[in-house]
Amino acid sequence: MPDLSHHSLQPAAAKRIKPFLDEILEKYRDRIHSIHITGSAITDDYDDNVSDVNSIFTLKEMDLKFLELLAPLGRKYGKSRVAAPLIMTPEYVNSSLDVFPVEFLNFKLIHATIFGEDIFNDIEINRTDLRHQCERELKTKLIWLRQGYLSSLGNSKSLTERFAKSITGYIPLFRALIVLFGKEPPVKQDDVITALSHAMDINTDVFSKVLQEKHDRIKLSIDELNTIFEAYYTATEKLRKMVDEIRL
Repeated sequence: MPDLSHHSLQPAAAKRIKPFLDEILEKYRDRIHSIHITGSAITDDYDDNVSDVNSIFTLKEMDLKFLELLAPLGRKYGKSRVAAPLIMTPEYVNSSLDVFPVEFLNFKLIHATIFGEDIFNDIEINRTDLRHQCERELKTKLIWLRQGYLSSLGNSKSLTERFAKSITGYIPLFRALIVLFGKEPPVKQDDVITALSHAMDINTDVFSKVLQEKHDRIKLSIDELNTIFEAYYTATEKLRKMVDEIRL
């Protein structure tokens, strides 16, 4: 069974996921190519009170029997905030780098291989593929912001929750944007927003504000939220235009 003390996991995260890993490896070790921990569990952003522990299992070959093994464990370990793992194969990884470059870039930047071969360390992300997905993601977020604002119906709690949820999805995209603009992206979320500001010469204060509100669970009035929405939307639109102008 993996000794997680030798890896870069946060101790509390390692304690949560170890029983899950031990149970899987005891029953299925021979068919697993590698296991990787990703996300906040290996960064200083990990909060044991709210953060999930995320993982990726790469199988030697896709086997639906493995899903049958995992499914009953969801409720058992979900209570400990062990998220359902992503399931892949080496072939899937190699054939999907052009489709999901943002996701795989973040896996490469933030992962700890705790069993088997490190399949993410040496992957190469094509910058043209990365630019296309960044443009698509930013356009999608603009639609989401408009529709989310309308569907909140002026409810401050709903709007606050939407902002808090959205900033988590922005951070991986920001790392990809930093790479597109020729800089090395940091790991910690606050540092990512600061690095984005420097790399793209753009004011990112609104993203920092939303991230702080998420962490501190600040309650805001509808007027304050409307102001944030306008700044949030404007900053996202500016990022979209800057990515659209990139020529590789």
